[in-house]
Amino acid sequence: MARFRAAFGAAWIAVLAIFPAAADDVTLTSRDGSVEISGVLLGFDGEFYRVDTEYGVLTVDGSGVSCDGPGCPNLTSFVADMTISAAHAVAEPLLPALIESFARAEGYAATREEVAGEGFLYTLYTGEGAQEVARFRVRLTTSQDAFGDLVTEIADFVVSLREPTREERLIARDAALGDLNAVRQSRVLALDALVPVVNPGNPVRHLGIETLAKVYAGLIERWSELGGEDAPITTYLRDPEAGFGMVFDRAVVRAQGETLSDAILKKASNDGVTLAVEEDPFGLGITSFSQTGLTETVTLTGNCAFEVAPSHTAIKAGDYPLTAPVFLYRPAIRLPQVGRDFLRFLRTGSAERVIQRVGLVDQGIDEISLSEQGTRLANAIAQAGPEVALSELQRMVTLMSGTRRLTLTYRFTGGSTALDATSRSNVGLLAEALEAGDFDGRKLTFVGFSDGQGAAALNLRLATRRAEAVRQAVVEAAETYDPARVEIATDAFGEALPMACDDTDWGRRINRRVEVWVK
Repeated sequence: MARFRAAFGAAWIAVLAIFPAAADDVTLTSRDGSVEISGVLLGFDGEFYRVDTEYGVLTVDGSGVSCDGPGCPNLTSFVADMTISAAHAVAEPLLPALIESFARAEGYAATREEVAGEGFLYTLYTGEGAQEVARFRVRLTTSQDAFGDLVTEIADFVVSLREPTREERLIARDAALGDLNAVRQSRVLALDALVPVVNPGNPVRHLGIETLAKVYAGLIERWSELGGEDAPITTYLRDPEAGFGMVFDRAVVRAQGETLSDAILKKASNDGVTLAVEEDPFGLGITSFSQTGLTETVTLTGNCAFEVAPSHTAIKAGDYPLTAPVFLYRPAIRLPQVGRDFLRFLRTGSAERVIQRVGLVDQGIDEISLSEQGTRLANAIAQAGPEVALSELQRMVTLMSGTRRLTLTYRFTGGSTALDATSRSNVGLLAEALEAGDFDGRKLTFVGFSDGQGAAALNLRLATRRAEAVRQAVVEAAETYDPARVEIATDAFGEALPMACDDTDWGRRINRRVEVWVK
């Protein structure tokens, strides 16, 4: 831990050496001269100073003080300067498309400049192009380096394919940058998914996640072991040190206690994986949902024969187990007005259309009709038995009648009631929708489900507690919504509506959830 902190401390010293003006002393004096605050200017957003003082880091309203010292900004020509550190694998083309669409929506002109060895710079101007308003610097890096940029205050936003580690969260907290897991500091910007693909001529169309891990660990080497031809399996994967290769290694191979085989053929991009499988009759690749090309998708299954296929709806609702969220994190510091406007833009329909256009799954809240849920109901009937009575299924169908399922599903870490990262983001999404009045005059029911391990009565009680925990989290986050305008209830059906097989860890994880039904 000490070495980790020291590394970031060294990085911060390097930053001060590169940008010495940011470390200049300033003195802020109240208008009546009665109060003085001296320290190192960490930032200015056009309205507020952020100063590191002997009392800690303070944020001071600029309208009430005068600034003296070499670090004082020019108040008459302030230009918001923000940095986004982003995992290279997701930065292009998503961030350029979002920044350009934001500029158009706000009436700004925008220019792009390539920055050698770093990324690119967008400069925004007033509509006539006469006055510079803001700069968005995009640093193309890894998720690890992006979080390093955030905790050393180089970055105002981080776009990552993973959550921050415990050490990264602790360092951010110690630096007075808040809790990176807090609803107000993190969100899912978009969704993609890891998709196994084969050549169109390959008859294998179904695999389990455990089987995938063994194939990529080199423990299964021939297609005949998977119901295919007696031929060797050629595995393709994006570089496992970054992007989707890293996510697959962590979420599938290492999660099953295996290690990637040295025989895997590594490609520089998801497109590279897809093209290789298109040309290789015995190839198996892991690519993204948005880049499957002319290959055939392999659905995920288990011994119970339930199949989980990637689709826009399954990914958005979190029902596909290899969903890959694109996370956005920010420190708990005040952003310039244009930065706050950009964050609000990311929740708009315009941003959702941009995300769809680049092939990712947006975070807009959709509603799934009962008629689209036939497979789920068939699974429920198939699993009915001594512990899931017909009367309980009838009660569930009665409650579902006339409702629509929201594409916001809440899942949990381990066997607890603690929400996972995507679900914490979904808390914020639903809270914002409630505050905006999107569900005024309607009824929302938070419905809990469990896996089938253990006694059904215990599972039902756990599902009930989870439904109530999610309801409470959403209501607490929706600070300005009027409870008189929306009816909110909870219910639970335990193990009555499985999404996947209970004989695997991933299947049980998918089955443990809270859904939201709206009427």
